[in-house]
Amino acid sequence: MDATLATGVKLEKMLLNRAGRAIADFDLIREGDRVAVALSGGKDSFSLLRLLFLLQRRSPVSFEMTGLTIHNGSDLFQADLLEEYCHREGIPLHVERTSLAAVVEEKRRPGSPYCSLCSRLRRGALYGAARALGCNKLALGHHLDDAAETLLMNLFFEGSLKAMPPKLLAENGRITLIRPLLYAPEALLADYAREQGFPVIDCGCWLCGEQEQERARMKVLIAQVSGRYPKVRSSILSALTRLEPRFLMDRRRHDFEEEEAPRGTPEG
Repeated sequence: MDATLATGVKLEKMLLNRAGRAIADFDLIREGDRVAVALSGGKDSFSLLRLLFLLQRRSPVSFEMTGLTIHNGSDLFQADLLEEYCHREGIPLHVERTSLAAVVEEKRRPGSPYCSLCSRLRRGALYGAARALGCNKLALGHHLDDAAETLLMNLFFEGSLKAMPPKLLAENGRITLIRPLLYAPEALLADYAREQGFPVIDCGCWLCGEQEQERARMKVLIAQVSGRYPKVRSSILSALTRLEPRFLMDRRRHDFEEEEAPRGTPEG
C-alpha cells in the first residue's frame, strides 16, 4: 500500500509493523531492557515515543521506557508542551536541563556551524542522562530518509561508505543506540505526526538557522530521484543490508593478492 494512502488506524498499524520488524530484525530491544527515548520535540521523536509506548504494552518482551529531553537552556525551548503531552498520555518523561545553547555560543569556532557542535554536545548529554536514569538503551528517531541522506553525504563529502546502523554501541561503551524507525520513510512519519496532533516544537535556539546545507541538498536530491524512481528509498535501504566487499576497493575487507587465476599452459 502506498504510504500516501495510509490514514488513521492503518497508518499507525503500518508504522507499528515497521518499527516492530526493525526491532526483531536487528535485536534492538531485549527482555529487561531500560530504554530512554530521545524526545527533541520534533515529529520523528514524537512518533518514536508513541510507537514504542504502544509496542511496550503489546510486546511479549518486557522492557521499561522513558522519554528523555535535553533542555538546551534557552528560554524559548517549550519543554512544558512536551511535559504536558507525556503526562496526558501516561508516558514517563525526564527533562535534563543544560546550558548547551550558551556553551555553543561561547565555544564555536569562527566560521563553523552552530548545529553540528550543538548536536555533538547534545548527544553527550543524552548518554550521560540515560545512564543516570539506569537505562542501557537510547532510542533515536532517525528514519529511512535520514539513513539515505547520511549515506550520500558520507559518499560525496567524506569519501566513505557508511550510514546509520540500526544498533550501535556508543563511544562510551556503556549504552547502546537503537534506531527503530529505520524502515519508516519521513513522509509517513510526517503524516502520522499531523494525524496525532503532536505538539511539535523546535529547539528554541536563537543561534539556529545555520543548518547543514549538505543534508538539505541530499534531501532535495533524493526527492528528485524518487520522483522518477519511486522505489529509490527502499533500494537504498536494501543496499545498506547487502554489502558485497568483493566488488569494492577496501583492502581491509578484501585480499587482492588472492584474486589471481593460476598460471599455466594454454588449454587445448
